Amino acid sequence: MLLNIILGLTVVVLAVIIQGYGTLFWIKKYDKKRNFLSEESFRNQGAKLLISTAVFLIFLHLIQSALWALLYMFLPGISEFETFEKAMYFSLVTFTTLGYGEITIGSVNRILAGLEAINGIILIGWSTAFMFAIFQELLKKKRKSTHVN
Repeated sequence: MLLNIILGLTVVVLAVIIQGYGTLFWIKKYDKKRNFLSEESFRNQGAKLLISTAVFLIFLHLIQSALWALLYMFLPGISEFETFEKAMYFSLVTFTTLGYGEITIGSVNRILAGLEAINGIILIGWSTAFMFAIFQELLKKKRKSTHVN
């Protein structure tokens, strides 16, 4: 059990690092684009920015879920996943806390699923907050441009 906790916390840390650097990367990218948003292009550019941010964050979560899936695939003692697809499916269902339950892992290793669920809740919440922050920035920019004119 201690090995599972150590391995699980290692994946948690890696997933948080991915989220942190991904967020910083996107902030840099956003800062470059937001200065070029004009009143005329605001609607299209703002929508593109929100959509691309959502897609980017989903991509980060797919990478994070894939890390968990790799752990499930290669950890000795977990034999439930014959393919990466099954491990990835279980990981996505667990990461999102959906928890369908048609695929489970043995009781010796189930602590990993709990750690992944905690990890997913935190990181998806982080992404939601980040999306909201970008949306607020766009609203502020829109309000400033409306009041200036």
